[in-house]
Amino acid sequence: MLTGGPLDVLTGDYLAELTMLILGRDRLKNPDLGYAKTFLRQLEEGLGLAHERGVRIVANAGGLNPAGLADAVRTLAAKVGVPVRVAHVEGDDLTARVDGALTANAYLGGAGIAACLRAGADVVVTGRVTDAALVSGPAAWWFDWAPDDYDRLAGAVTAGHVLECGTQATGGNYSFFARHDIRRPGFPLAEISEDGSAVITKHPGTGGAVTTGTVTAQLLYETQGVRYLGPDVTTRLDTVRLTDEGADRVRVTGVRGEAPPPSLKVGVTRIGGWRNEIVFVLTGLDIEAKANLVRTQLTEVLEGVADTTWTLARTDHEDADTQETASALLRLVVRDPSPDRVGRALTSTAIELALGSYPGFHVTAPPGPAQPYGVFTSTLIPSDEVPHTAVLPDGTRLCMAAARSCSRPRPSTDSWGSAPDPGPRTPDGLTYTAPPAFEARESEGGAPAGPTVRAPLGAVAGARSGDKGGDANVGVWVETDPAWEWLRNTITAEVFQELLPETRGLPVARHELPQLRALNFTVTGILGDGVASGHRFDPQAKAVGEWLRARHLDIPVALLPAPEATS
Repeated sequence: MLTGGPLDVLTGDYLAELTMLILGRDRLKNPDLGYAKTFLRQLEEGLGLAHERGVRIVANAGGLNPAGLADAVRTLAAKVGVPVRVAHVEGDDLTARVDGALTANAYLGGAGIAACLRAGADVVVTGRVTDAALVSGPAAWWFDWAPDDYDRLAGAVTAGHVLECGTQATGGNYSFFARHDIRRPGFPLAEISEDGSAVITKHPGTGGAVTTGTVTAQLLYETQGVRYLGPDVTTRLDTVRLTDEGADRVRVTGVRGEAPPPSLKVGVTRIGGWRNEIVFVLTGLDIEAKANLVRTQLTEVLEGVADTTWTLARTDHEDADTQETASALLRLVVRDPSPDRVGRALTSTAIELALGSYPGFHVTAPPGPAQPYGVFTSTLIPSDEVPHTAVLPDGTRLCMAAARSCSRPRPSTDSWGSAPDPGPRTPDGLTYTAPPAFEARESEGGAPAGPTVRAPLGAVAGARSGDKGGDANVGVWVETDPAWEWLRNTITAEVFQELLPETRGLPVARHELPQLRALNFTVTGILGDGVASGHRFDPQAKAVGEWLRARHLDIPVALLPAPEATS
């Protein structure tokens, strides 16, 4: 990014729900840690070049210890001989106020980042800010936006959301990946204008592609509902308009913003207990009977274990010409508050069945010890109860406007952890009310009539999915107006659950985004206690969208791509 072309601000997103748990465990071992050490290794290589080119660096790599990382950056800068001014943002860490928490961090906005840049910082490191704040904060500084410039801020938040996952906006993790060369996709960048509109592009000569499809896919990623709630602004995703402006240039316009909610989300991680697993390989005939034999043989051993999950993946093929494709996988996952009940003694007992169980007995890995697993939950706290603080390069501590005071004692957990219910909420726990209608995309016509054929949804639709705590988000979009009319009329929440039987019995919320020709589904609770708990085979729901695309239903022939001509 530093060598490929002009740049004003280079951002880096280092935090995720799982990362916070990892950093929390680091901090337990050494209170001076708790930040992303990889950032320092990258900075050692690029700090001089950034300074030479006048590029500001903004990253949330501070994690649980932004002050510690800021000091480490100063030490590094002195070591490599680069004179840079370093600032940091803190106040998000509420761990001491939540009983039993490994980490508890409020999601801050971009105001602290803007204040640091305004004070002349060359490098700004933060703790837990929203991913998009890494872009909206610098934009607010650059254009001197007011806190209530909601439309402008919403436009910058949208650009930040597109950039936050790097190459997911340039063809990575993209349903239609075969259309582009994505062997080495370049990172995206946003050219942001004073009115909040932006062009998403990438440096010339880099791989991958920026198209309305790749941008749409990222816009749908890990969002819930048409209102994207944030600490600086509520962004109306149903107002986002994308326009193709040529090769690798997509303009984002029309984004409307509203006042932010009065509360901030607080992500809380805890050590949930201990887990272990073993995978048995079942080959050839009688797969079900072999699986039943193993389950029966381990019944007594598993008595008293708090949680036991068996999963049989039928990866085997009939009359297979390789041993691997003739084999299925039987996975046992155990969880318990005590490491002893799910430790090496249990997995060793499973291995000791080898000479007295099903024919061809073997496993994918040797027995191992129990490992701790984490639990992620979220709650709300009034914004003015969080001491959002910008620590400027000269050491001055500047309170952001939302905070009552950055020095007064904070209220106890009970004052916000059990606050009155403010009304309906999204699955993420944030307040939500139905939005007024905005001008919809002009349709070129209704859904096509005529014959249908049984085909995978992915023949006409793209998808992207991910996790929000224990919930999964699945965005689905199409590329033409007729396909959109069919999609919106066909894929109801009930049909979604029919296509994905594992979602049955769970709350499924469905939202329409006509400007993007997209539907967004949230499945509440499918990921249990979140990614760190390892609840599912795909613990972050990264491939749920591709599973949905692989499911078959009746699709109008007129929507399907024409078959390729043969010679």
